[in-house]
Amino acid sequence: MAEMEGTAKAGRPRLYSYWRSSCSHRARIALNFKGVEYEYKAVNLLKGEQSDPEFLKLNPMKFVPALVDDDAVIGDSYAIALYLEDKYPSPPLLPQDPKKKALNHQIANIVSSGIQPLHNLTVLRFIDQKIGAGESVSWTQQQIERGFTAIENLIQLKGCAGKYATGDEVQLADVFLAPQIFAAIERTKIDMSNYPALARLHDEYMGHPAFQAALPDRQLDAPSST
Repeated sequence: MAEMEGTAKAGRPRLYSYWRSSCSHRARIALNFKGVEYEYKAVNLLKGEQSDPEFLKLNPMKFVPALVDDDAVIGDSYAIALYLEDKYPSPPLLPQDPKKKALNHQIANIVSSGIQPLHNLTVLRFIDQKIGAGESVSWTQQQIERGFTAIENLIQLKGCAGKYATGDEVQLADVFLAPQIFAAIERTKIDMSNYPALARLHDEYMGHPAFQAALPDRQLDAPSST
């Protein structure tokens, strides 16, 4: 792993990321959407590089992503998105309307708190070790389907008939939804016919340049890129 000391180059934040991490995926989308050029620093989770003492200075939780921007160090994808929203307000990720803003936060929180943490690598390893090999697969599917059902209902009932999750513009909910839907399709093989609104959103995300550039297989540390 590249050295982690010092601050990012002037004008260029440094993103510590792992190609397959959906949390890193969110941060990449947000940076791309805001038009921010950044340095990509790979942290190989399978090799345990998140436990490197230098990386712990950036994120004591041993998670990716971490963003270093001059003297600012942010070790959480949600905090990174809000930091970028404050520093680069245009184009916005959050609407002015308080109801739609709350809906964006609600959807993002379902993903970041109610779906993804319940099937991250440490949880899946624990389940397979304590319960039985392969048991983590059904657990993962259950957690994703439960969260997707909630989000599908929110979009149908409280969202709008716009192009994206909460309107005609990309917003915070989309930044969090896109990686989770992508992982559900590519890795977990979730039947998206049960979630027509989310399936439609996936098609929109796959055609958007900021989302395309953030895809896992397009990152420097992806196996196909090495």
